[in-house]
Amino acid sequence: MTNAAVATLLPTVRTIAHEAGQVILRFYNDGTTVSTKADGSPVTQADKAAESVILPALHHMAPGIPIVSEEAFSEGRRPDISGGRFWLVDPLDGTKEFISRNGEFTVNIALIEGGRPVLGVVYAPATGDLYAGAGPGTAVHWVEGRHDYPIKVRPSPAVGLTVVASRSHGDPGETETFLAGFNVKERISCGSSLKFCAVAEGKADLYPRFGPTSEWDTAAGHAVLLAAGGRVEQPDGSPLVYGKDDILNPHFIAYGW
Repeated sequence: MTNAAVATLLPTVRTIAHEAGQVILRFYNDGTTVSTKADGSPVTQADKAAESVILPALHHMAPGIPIVSEEAFSEGRRPDISGGRFWLVDPLDGTKEFISRNGEFTVNIALIEGGRPVLGVVYAPATGDLYAGAGPGTAVHWVEGRHDYPIKVRPSPAVGLTVVASRSHGDPGETETFLAGFNVKERISCGSSLKFCAVAEGKADLYPRFGPTSEWDTAAGHAVLLAAGGRVEQPDGSPLVYGKDDILNPHFIAYGW
């Protein structure tokens, strides 16, 4: 699929993410029940309701592209992705943030082509922020009720880097060892895939993740960051890729340069 063909999908994917986010907001405002999946992670009615919006809409838009989605995957629905092109969906990334009601949860939808995220939408329904990109130079930030703002990474500040970190996860020891090699001016925290977006729009410069993530957690934010001029690598410098036999990611670092 050409870059232009991928880009034509983006407006519809944005609409799908937005609609799923509005469903999530109803549960966020009215309350929801929380249960525990087999792996010990929490799941809510909102996760499942959002997924029930996203999956049929993606199938309708692009019937031939398989979908790997968190809740369906956890229930054993694992499609054949050997063709190399597939959707990666996290209908509610940041369930812990959703439960704690801090607003930092997102809808993540990404398209993978040959192991690389070529399209991504990250929508934070509680704040109305949506980030999207489908190829170099296409990254935008949209705020509810306003127009798109082009975003890009910033040059590394001479006064020191701003580092973004997870509120809920990670290995502090490994993170500190890694950051010892950089001039760090400031650290900020935010939840879910908004960390990638903070780097993509030049609010932060570096996001090291030495802790567990799954492919659907990172693919959409990764695509936005690539579209904004950044990169995501494993600690040894090799790229972070998708479609692995194991859905878990290795450790990675997202760079704004």
